[in-house]
Amino acid sequence: MTDHTRRTVLRGAALTAAAGMVGGAGLPAAAATRSAATASRPSHHPFLEGAFKPVTEELTAFDLPVTGRIPRDLNGRFLRNGPNVLGLEDPLAHHWMLGDGMVHGVRLREGRAEWYRNRWVRSSQVARKLGEPYPGPVPPDDFPCNTHVIPYRGRILALQESGPLPYELDHDLNTVGPYDFRGTLTGAFTAHTKFDAAAGELHAIAYYPAWDHVRHHVIDPTGRVVRTTRIPVADAPMMHDFALTERYVVIFDLPVTFDPAGAERGDLVPYVWNDRHPMRVGLLPRAGGPVRWFEADPVFYSHTLNAYDEGASVVVDMTTYPAPFFVAGRGTDGPYDAGTASLRRWTIDPVQGCVRTRVLDDRPQEFPRVREELVSRRHRYAYTAAAADMTLAYLAEDGNPPDRAFGNALIKHDLPRGNTQVHRLPRGAAAGEAVFVPAEGAGAEDDGYTLAYVHDPGRGAADLVVLAAQDFTGEPLARIHLPGRVPLGFHGSWIPDA
Repeated sequence: MTDHTRRTVLRGAALTAAAGMVGGAGLPAAAATRSAATASRPSHHPFLEGAFKPVTEELTAFDLPVTGRIPRDLNGRFLRNGPNVLGLEDPLAHHWMLGDGMVHGVRLREGRAEWYRNRWVRSSQVARKLGEPYPGPVPPDDFPCNTHVIPYRGRILALQESGPLPYELDHDLNTVGPYDFRGTLTGAFTAHTKFDAAAGELHAIAYYPAWDHVRHHVIDPTGRVVRTTRIPVADAPMMHDFALTERYVVIFDLPVTFDPAGAERGDLVPYVWNDRHPMRVGLLPRAGGPVRWFEADPVFYSHTLNAYDEGASVVVDMTTYPAPFFVAGRGTDGPYDAGTASLRRWTIDPVQGCVRTRVLDDRPQEFPRVREELVSRRHRYAYTAAAADMTLAYLAEDGNPPDRAFGNALIKHDLPRGNTQVHRLPRGAAAGEAVFVPAEGAGAEDDGYTLAYVHDPGRGAADLVVLAAQDFTGEPLARIHLPGRVPLGFHGSWIPDA
């Protein structure tokens, strides 16, 4: 394989995997050539239209108008990343998850919305498209990370997976450059890290199409990769997300595998649903030792809410799609499935040697989030988003969407009690991922706020909606009116002031 082809493959791998809401799956097992797939595509492209339509400008606005009152203890930045293709000439040669990363942000301080900014992540190709110089050498498998944006020890990092290094941003969302954890990261990284606040460790599971393994990285409080464990796997599977408990790293080996033939053809997303690759879940002891694997029924594992140890067992709450899931799409510019994502719980029982599964909530929903300090510890509450445009864009043409797939809402789950509270949104008000922010001096787990970008169809622009988590169905505490749209995208974070 030539270097050029290899870079193309890695670009497709990294960006496929990228998508949070999707994370990645692949073409049908009998993948068509790109020319055949292109010929079958319809004239409309759901991931380039409506709530997904890319914005074309970088905006800066100050002293944003607000309906309601912003809590004075919300001091920081609310950021969200997502694909926003720049300079697209041919929609038939585009896949949603290959869009150039754009970070949207609102700066809150002392009850005011000081600014809104949206900025493309300045990889070498984005800099070239914008006619800007790219400072320094271009890193291997360079890409404008489009999947997540996280705080890390005073830095802001935009994340991708399967190849590209993270990109560091400054506090005004300008790109600083690629970040390699003080020269200690070699090879691929991930879009979904897990930060154990008690241990001060950042964890990652990285995969790469040319590897015969995946890698578990541990980054210590000094910001260096201090331990890398190689875990042998077959077929070069895609691993978009994983889970972490106090004792284990939980690894999900899905039947979504790299397709060398598709890569040679030039398929945009060279990953397929592979019925011959068994689904399994692995427990890697954080204290050291081999992985123990457990068989499971195939699904597409999309996103981790959280995980924790319960006696000898491990509990993982997550969103999953029914099998098979096709990330490359069939006749559209994005992924699809015949079913919808739902919130589920898997209990991995090493004593019995089995995985028990149950549905926590079967409503269409995605982007599960928990209070961040509880990652790897027992949680009670969860927050998810239901966006009609997202659900319908993912469904295959022959899918039969349930009536509730047409609604927009933010959902709060009280998991031990099996209760939910639904903050319903108007038709056309597509909601992105909701992030929980604890109130100053918070005691109870849900003492705080949930923040989400929500489209306002009346204005044709987005609002940053602030809800009181303990009054979830009530009127928003604040609606911060942005000057432009925030297209439906992937993941984000609250970056508190130091």
